[in-house]
Amino acid sequence: MNLDQKPPRFRLDAALNRMAVTFHGMTAHPDECNCECHWGSAEELAQLKVPDVELDLDLLRRTWPSDWNDHASVLRRILPQLSGALVSGLVQPLFGMDEVGRAFARGHWQQWPTDQAAAVWEFLSAWWTHTLIDPDPTVPAHEVLALCTEASAAISPWLRLWEAQTGTAADHHLAEAVTHWEYDLLGDQVPWESWENKEETRIELTAWLIRYAPARLHARNAPVELSHRIRLLGLTGGARWDDPHWPGHRY
Repeated sequence: MNLDQKPPRFRLDAALNRMAVTFHGMTAHPDECNCECHWGSAEELAQLKVPDVELDLDLLRRTWPSDWNDHASVLRRILPQLSGALVSGLVQPLFGMDEVGRAFARGHWQQWPTDQAAAVWEFLSAWWTHTLIDPDPTVPAHEVLALCTEASAAISPWLRLWEAQTGTAADHHLAEAVTHWEYDLLGDQVPWESWENKEETRIELTAWLIRYAPARLHARNAPVELSHRIRLLGLTGGARWDDPHWPGHRY
């Protein structure tokens, strides 16, 4: 069976298992080091150099965002546990899930051996797909999208998957996302901290919303003001600010 055709929860569980199998036995580089004052003790660092030992959640929390000499090796070491913790809602970044996406990106996982890169891609795809059809996901869809976008340095694959999911849950997540995004997008900013392809991401997300969101929100009886916010995205300059439905945002 094609992975994309599996039921979303089954596919996600399979993706998590694949992460565990693919990165089994991985360790940080033997010479890896970090600041004891800001990261942790020598004993904690030693745990990263032993394969498959589960880290306590506080140590995991300090590990994924930190700077490492060989970030890829550290990321591979923690990926089985980190991916499960993400799905379970146990990872709580200080500012947003885009931080976790950048931690993935710093490992340059798309340049890893084919089986490793494919396992990461399948995990992200399976988690995103499951999030879209879950009426009450552990991590909100707009946060998962930010993570996937930052991790892959591309937003188009994730928008295509959202476009393909036309059920009630996916549309509800769309309305929630627009509520979170409209202030930043109307100020011509990406609605999360973005380090790569920032302007391209904003343009593509805005164009996608203008094309696909109005009809879907209307069909779900979303607040009419959300539709006006999206309409305003298609205007520029004074036409946007002088529109009677301009929300009065100040930047």
